[in-house]
Amino acid sequence: MLLGLLTAATVASTSVAVNSSDAPDSGAQTDRARIEQIVHDYILAHPEILPQAMERLKDKRMTEVVNTRRKEIETPYAGAWEGAKDADVTVVEFFDYNCGYCRASLSDITKLVAGDPKVKVVYRELPILSEESNLAARVSLLAAEQGKYMPFHKALYAGGRVTKDSILAAATSVGLDRKAAEAAINSNRYDPEIESNLKLAQELGASGTPTFVVGNKILNGAVGYNALKEAVSAARSGK
Repeated sequence: MLLGLLTAATVASTSVAVNSSDAPDSGAQTDRARIEQIVHDYILAHPEILPQAMERLKDKRMTEVVNTRRKEIETPYAGAWEGAKDADVTVVEFFDYNCGYCRASLSDITKLVAGDPKVKVVYRELPILSEESNLAARVSLLAAEQGKYMPFHKALYAGGRVTKDSILAAATSVGLDRKAAEAAINSNRYDPEIESNLKLAQELGASGTPTFVVGNKILNGAVGYNALKEAVSAARSGK
């Protein structure tokens, strides 16, 4: 409604300016002031439209960011992905291994991949909750390089609270060399990837973990299977 009103006001103002080009300036100014007062009064009478307008503006800006950075967002680090190699829709999750909501979302993602043969899920490490989160992210990226990402990902989530010991236990349980995992924990080799993810998340306006990017939509929090499925369908249809 607000958009329509503002559009009408703009058209009317333009019309006034054109049609009164030979008229005294005071008349055009009076008409413009009258139109602006109508818009002003409408907003005061319906203040609930302001949050809606701001949300639409935010969505538009985030869509522009996604479109500008899509390749960077959707290209996984090594093997940090699951699903269809030739997918027509890519779901990107920014997550933290110490995030309970991320843990809860794992079953939703598993269900989504199992039920949709044309979807790919790309995982982006966003270790923001603790130092253990950062250590887990490093070993997770090592697992991605060695083709053991998803086994490690699920094993670590299944191992309870994330600690250095649980990270190493998950790593060895899926066949990662323990010494290599310990070296990854103590290395800063993966910091550029993690820092890149942090920067991307900030640009996308992520409010925490998990944050999902599906097509042009950004979903914050553990939104559930149905919301993810709907977002995939919307992306597939170009909405």
